[in-house]
Amino acid sequence: MLIPEIRLAEDLALMSYESILFEKRGAIAYVTVNRPKVLNALNLGVIEELRSAFHDLKNDLDVRVVIVTGAGDKAFVAGADISELATYDPVRGKQFTHRGQSVLNLIENLGKPVIACINGFALGGGCELALACTLRLASDNAKLGQPEVKLGIIPGYGGTQRLPRLVGKGIAMQLLLSGEMITAQEALRIGLVNEVTVPADLIRRAEAIAQQIIKNAPLAVEYAMEAVNKGMEMPLAEGLYLEATLFAVSCATEDKREGISAFLEKRPAQFKGK
Repeated sequence: MLIPEIRLAEDLALMSYESILFEKRGAIAYVTVNRPKVLNALNLGVIEELRSAFHDLKNDLDVRVVIVTGAGDKAFVAGADISELATYDPVRGKQFTHRGQSVLNLIENLGKPVIACINGFALGGGCELALACTLRLASDNAKLGQPEVKLGIIPGYGGTQRLPRLVGKGIAMQLLLSGEMITAQEALRIGLVNEVTVPADLIRRAEAIAQQIIKNAPLAVEYAMEAVNKGMEMPLAEGLYLEATLFAVSCATEDKREGISAFLEKRPAQFKGK
């Protein structure tokens, strides 16, 4: 199978979505991987559609929070499309990983929170997609893991990098080297997910968190995310310098003046993202 050339962002914006559902409701956008017959497995088509959707969301000032999930009740994303993966030689394998990594980097650094609602299996690339999100909520029947070693490969969408940063080196090594699946409750214990809820409440809980975020200043939320994401890659002294810089920038915003005024005047703040 030949891998099509990467399309430009402006071309992607014209794509009709075949493998994802993309909806905006007020300040919340919903992105759903929609391949339930194959447990929402990732293939190049899904990756390119996610790229298109998240480029759109990055530039949409009306959207404040994104919720990502999988269609049906069996899987968030069960991993890569193995039939497609079987065709890859080293060159195609490298293209495959770079494409996926670039999309997950876009999601991680979107500038607005992305909440993963893990409804069932989140394995391999599905777990990596969840790792790239800002927050992770799981249904109590979810199963998570990085089973790539069972196929003779390693994670290629950031699993070897984001997982140890989130749960620590030792636990990440155990999951990566054993390839074992863990329950939602175990994922909560090790810090892989933020909360566990019953399936029926999963999206509703994500929406409640989203509404809490939406009440806050958009630029402050963006700067806080940047401080954490970039600071995690820096020595403490450099991270503190970044924090101070972004704090200073936030002090120059209209939202800062509005937030302080609203607090002193005992009224709700009306933030504009300026």
